[in-house]
Amino acid sequence: MARIFSGIQPTGIAHLGNYLGAIQNWAALQEGNESIYCLVDLHAITVWQEPDALRAQTRTNAALLIACGIDPVHSILFHQSAVHAHARLAWIFNCVARFGWLGRMTQFKDKAGKDRENVSTGLFVYPNLMAADILTYHATEVPVGEDQSQHLELANDIAQKFNHDYGIAFFPTITPRIIGTTARIMSLRDGTKKMSKSDASDQSRINLTDDADTIAQKIRRAKTDPEPLPESAENLDGRPEARNLVGIYAALADARVADVLRDHGGQGFGTFKERLTELIVAKITPIGAEAARLAADPGTIERILQDGAARAAAIAEPIVREAERIVGLLPAR
Repeated sequence: MARIFSGIQPTGIAHLGNYLGAIQNWAALQEGNESIYCLVDLHAITVWQEPDALRAQTRTNAALLIACGIDPVHSILFHQSAVHAHARLAWIFNCVARFGWLGRMTQFKDKAGKDRENVSTGLFVYPNLMAADILTYHATEVPVGEDQSQHLELANDIAQKFNHDYGIAFFPTITPRIIGTTARIMSLRDGTKKMSKSDASDQSRINLTDDADTIAQKIRRAKTDPEPLPESAENLDGRPEARNLVGIYAALADARVADVLRDHGGQGFGTFKERLTELIVAKITPIGAEAARLAADPGTIERILQDGAARAAAIAEPIVREAERIVGLLPAR
């Protein structure tokens, strides 16, 4: 049985891209594994968050994860800041990781842009906290997308350097875990950019809380091009919006892109968008309804998160205390 860790930021509302790219895989990974799933609120505050919104969105996203099939009895579900071991190990890793390693991280360069002198230092050391999230539990497998592979490599570099510096094989090697084909879902307004909770336009994404009318409106307005759908996948090259909508359909229908184009190739986008809307509504609206039912009882969500935090801390505390002992923060045995 592998110990698997993964997390999602609780800012904004989880969307279709989160579901197809990660959350549905999390649900599948529960079978036969020890699964630890975290709402990473410490990562969230690397950029400013309105406090009441952060608290509310943490609970909303917890309800959505449960509605998507995360079983808080079988798995561990909690919010990151409730388990102090994460921050304690992250500080140790701040002292192990090298400045140059962090400076080369692609995501930091992308997020900081030309204003890197004014971003928080938390954003710069974000990968060290991500490494701590995983290694706090000695997790050996992490379901990741391509955009997170560099962070996973850095986590292994940090673990190896810690082991080397202190002459002990303490932290394990982490390996990426991929279930089937991980869908990469792009913005409905720009097929070259990932669907994102932080996009200023709500029309760019399908939130897991959207109702049928909202979904239909967003798909009708989704950007396309003037050509009909092609009959082969090769002819989607250079057509990012068409590729995105076909990819969403294929992921939801558990079909190959080639099969979708066999059935819909040659059609205009009007008819195809109607079929796509029906598919999204059938898959997403039950999730939103169940999440709303759960969220109507905030006390239950809070108890689930507190129970998850206690179970997570029971695993994390002896591991991090041993790391603190190894570096000399606690008395030797």
